[in-house]
Amino acid sequence: MRNPFVNESGNYKTSYIQDMKMFGSAGAKIRSAILILVILSFPFFISNYVIGLLTLCAIASIGAIGLNILTGYTGQISIGVGAFLGVGGYTAAILTSTVGLSFWLALPLAGLVTAVVGGLFGIPSLRLKGLYLAIATLAAQVIILFVISRWDSLTGGTAGMVLSRPTVGGFSLSSNTSYFYLCIIILIFTAIYATNLIRTRTGRAFLAVRDRDVAAQIMGINLFKYKIMAFAISSFFVGIAGALLAHYTMIVSPELYGMHVSIEYLAMILIGGLGSVLGSILGAVFITLLPVALSIGVDSLTLFMPDLYQILSAFKEFVFGIVIILFLIFEPGGLANMWNNMRSYFKLWPFSY
Repeated sequence: MRNPFVNESGNYKTSYIQDMKMFGSAGAKIRSAILILVILSFPFFISNYVIGLLTLCAIASIGAIGLNILTGYTGQISIGVGAFLGVGGYTAAILTSTVGLSFWLALPLAGLVTAVVGGLFGIPSLRLKGLYLAIATLAAQVIILFVISRWDSLTGGTAGMVLSRPTVGGFSLSSNTSYFYLCIIILIFTAIYATNLIRTRTGRAFLAVRDRDVAAQIMGINLFKYKIMAFAISSFFVGIAGALLAHYTMIVSPELYGMHVSIEYLAMILIGGLGSVLGSILGAVFITLLPVALSIGVDSLTLFMPDLYQILSAFKEFVFGIVIILFLIFEPGGLANMWNNMRSYFKLWPFSY
């Protein structure tokens, strides 16, 4: 029996069921609900341009969470994310524009097709790791983009394809606000799934494979099964992001899914924090908005130094690379670790020593 004169402190977990709960306390549920309500209220207070930027951030967050499941949680390096985004985008484009399916059917099918393709290209992960696996995924990037560019009868080749915004009954999601809500809702479900995934048997197997795959195999974990599963699950969410992006921009073209896109997504999870759903979202927002912030800075400086416009424009790429290097050197845990440190500091303040 609990002693009524003893004050309990801390949030103790005494069973696996408690450990697997997504929200450890009522306060966590309330804070999450308030955060979601604040995000959903953004369109009432910000401009249409900013809503469009936040929509791109939400789409990038979905893809970054997918990549983090593979790289951050399972330890499998992939630099072919751009091509898998293309698979999702082109699958949605073909199913809606050519076949005539509804967007609501094409969206999950795009994720499933990308999952199958990702699983196939993940087969070498059983024998390869590290840089060798990275080169294998680079080959996937080259092969997929080559097929997309050359299969003119299906993909339109280098000319690409034109899409339209999805509709719900007679209502079209043509405005930035309506599409923002669609992407945010999908992002919320993606974040919930990814958070709960790590608490399951499959997620713990992913972590074991990442930490020491030989030891995981000795414990009875089927490396082939879980590595392929990680590639498939990761590619599914990347494909969903690709389909959402395609219908947002209303065009798909091979040059939209080049190597630079893969590098950007790797930068998202590195800057945000490997193995963190929150880090994936923070990194996606940071990398998506960084070029916009740099462009605003360059335009402001150009007003005072118009002759240096070309130099300042090239300086943006330099700053982008420097930011990534600085994060890797001074904060390898990423933005998620910075956020956790801030929370810990203020939780104990003013006795944080």
